[in-house]
Amino acid sequence: MLKIASLSRSTYYYHLKRKQEDKYSDVKQEIESIFTENKQRYGYRRILLALRQKGITLNHKTVHKLMRSVGLRGKRRKSKYKSYKGEVGKIAPNVINRDFETSKPFEKLATDVTEFAVCDDKVYLSPVIDLHNNEVISYSISLNPNFEQTREMLQGLFDKLPQGVTPILHSDQGWQYQMKEFQRQLQEHKIIQSMSRKGNCLDNSVMENFFGRLKVEMFYGEKFQTVDEFVHCLKEYIHYWNNERISLTLNGMSPVQYRTHLQAI
Repeated sequence: MLKIASLSRSTYYYHLKRKQEDKYSDVKQEIESIFTENKQRYGYRRILLALRQKGITLNHKTVHKLMRSVGLRGKRRKSKYKSYKGEVGKIAPNVINRDFETSKPFEKLATDVTEFAVCDDKVYLSPVIDLHNNEVISYSISLNPNFEQTREMLQGLFDKLPQGVTPILHSDQGWQYQMKEFQRQLQEHKIIQSMSRKGNCLDNSVMENFFGRLKVEMFYGEKFQTVDEFVHCLKEYIHYWNNERISLTLNGMSPVQYRTHLQAI
């Protein structure tokens, strides 16, 4: 066979090895062709479907990896997540009014939603923070900023509410917090609703600061291979924030350490 091909043994095995090493070379060319034909508008999901239409079946992770290996990335619209919809001051007054001082846990709480762009997906985090020690009391992570996420976050909060407390829960004017179901659930658990003025981030600066610190410490500059990997890291960070991260405003303790310290006094 080597004689017929006029190849030396070493040359033959060199080319065979190269072919084995890059078994996706033809697929890469097809991906580049589809990408160019569609004016660089296709991300890996649409490339995946286009390949299937041509009879090439791969999973989305492989397509994503191959696109990255040849330096292809679809055009992405960059926009900051904004949950505001509705009328100013029509739902609840600004009870907190930037007075974030507290004398005990579960006196004043704050919530909001933030967005992460991960592996061509969007991931949304909806936490509740106790303003007394900046502890994340409850949170929900979702690929869709729907009310089911808000409901899950609320249930986590209700499960941890001590008996007899009537906390204030402050938020911006996001659509989630304007829903009748949200208001009903707060009333059932004797929680007072407070809402920021539209477009005034300082009214909910505790949440803005938490999101900013979280993204600086575990998101910006990091590379996540999958959404699942990111979600795992996000959960790890929240645990770290609550239980291990030193806070200068809590006498060098973490939020949970500070709460435990107060309970022991």
